[in-house]
Amino acid sequence: MRRTVFNEDHEAFRETLRAFIEAEVVPVHDEWFAAGQAPREFYYKLGELGLFGINVPEEFGGAGMESHKFEAIQYEETARAGVSFGGSGVHVLLALPYIKMLATDEQKKRFLPKFVSGEEMWAIAMTEPGTGSDLAGMKTTAKLSEDGTHYVLNGAKTFITGGVHADKVIVCARTAAPTAEDRRHGISLFAVDTKSEGYSVGRKLDKLGLKTSDTAELAFVDVKVPVEDLLGEENKGFYYLGANLPSERWGIAFGAYAQAKAAVRFAKQYVQERTVFGKPVAHFQNTKFELAACQAEVDAAEAVADRALEALDAGELTAAEAASAKLFCTEVAHRVIDKCLQLHGGYGYMNEYPIARLYADNRVNRIYGGTSEIMKTIIAKDMGL
Repeated sequence: MRRTVFNEDHEAFRETLRAFIEAEVVPVHDEWFAAGQAPREFYYKLGELGLFGINVPEEFGGAGMESHKFEAIQYEETARAGVSFGGSGVHVLLALPYIKMLATDEQKKRFLPKFVSGEEMWAIAMTEPGTGSDLAGMKTTAKLSEDGTHYVLNGAKTFITGGVHADKVIVCARTAAPTAEDRRHGISLFAVDTKSEGYSVGRKLDKLGLKTSDTAELAFVDVKVPVEDLLGEENKGFYYLGANLPSERWGIAFGAYAQAKAAVRFAKQYVQERTVFGKPVAHFQNTKFELAACQAEVDAAEAVADRALEALDAGELTAAEAASAKLFCTEVAHRVIDKCLQLHGGYGYMNEYPIARLYADNRVNRIYGGTSEIMKTIIAKDMGL
């Protein structure tokens, strides 16, 4: 089947990105893996390459594109090489949509040029200890000062990807109590400077996978946030979060599909090179059948991921469609990567092989951005069930 989602410009970008990965990431990725994060300096290189500015308006130093297809290529190429760009993914995929949607012109002038260059890296802090998927249950508060010049932020967040290196964090906090009719009411979003007094980064969390991505706990003790750094309207944060969930879930879906595709590539290469009983592993019928089945699943996931991408670019991707894409692609990736690791035998369990790292990295896809169970709930509701 001929794939039609990308054009010549996209493929030229792919070639540039692939060369960059081979030159700047592959040789040092093992060092990042051992250190548990990519170095902060690497993000400047991503800024220089223009990756942070693709979807930023030209007046703020970006390329002015309105497409997620370049992000999609990044998912495919990093997975293909068995590497990551550290915790920088949230900078563009998660933080940028909120800045573009909610920031005033004055805020955009302050935020976006440094966003594009990598001088200021952004993260987003939603999850709290004990809340998980229940964002309406968050306890972090932001109270307006008596003179009305700033908010006072208190609370804690956890599982914050990019939290170690972040210079700015979009923090979700309660500015009002929930109402009896709507417990989601009263949440607001703030652009918080990580150098603020009372702001602290706690543990850098030791994760099962995504080892090069810095993930941290954050704490806020009487942090003063200028009123000028409120994003959007007060008390409407939950609805802003909901508006961006389809694009976030598309990103997880597409990333999972890309991982599954990469797993088949790694397994195919391994079984062609590995010899047992005097024959390449690829010679055996079981190997052929397992990889054929994996390829069929990847083809299906690619079609779903591409369809969701086209809908997202057209502004038509619904919450239920995004949930369906995420559920399908992440479950496919789970099955495919597991089978591909099995074909590696004992070597598949060794971190020196990309399939082992891919296996660990992939597991979180069915958890973050909404668990598979949450996705099923959304789909069922859309079905009228």
